Amino acid sequence: MENATTNTLVTDNLEQEFLTQITNYGFMIERTTKRIRQNLQRRFNAHHFGVTVDQWVVLDCIRQNQSISQNEIADRTFKDAPTVTRIIDQLCKKGLTTRIVDENDRRRFIIELTAKGHKKVNQMLPVVVEMRKEGWKGLNIADYQRLIHILNTIFNNLD
Repeated sequence: MENATTNTLVTDNLEQEFLTQITNYGFMIERTTKRIRQNLQRRFNAHHFGVTVDQWVVLDCIRQNQSISQNEIADRTFKDAPTVTRIIDQLCKKGLTTRIVDENDRRRFIIELTAKGHKKVNQMLPVVVEMRKEGWKGLNIADYQRLIHILNTIFNNLD
């Protein structure tokens, strides 16, 4: 009987330890995200880009999806529409993006990079790539693929 009780306690302790470990994953993701953002912002500031990380995320989304609407930017960057509107307002003031009324739906704006915006993105991209390379030091493609698999699984499980 004592052996069964001991086994139950060991199992309960292992289960509790596992639960403690997996409940920390949100914190670990948040901590890493903040470190990445802080590091990237320091680099942007050191290069005097005059662009925040949030502005970069929107610029990069536009770069990857030329002629994209504000709502599509919000969807792809997981930012709410008012936040994207404010960021685009700032980027337009800096001359990096432009709003074009969609000829098929006059209530919708298409966002494009200006020539100045393309130049800025081309200046910033190598800095972003370098930071990402530094973050991946000591890791390989299999690590990356496993990380993507894990993050996508968590994302899809919480849908």
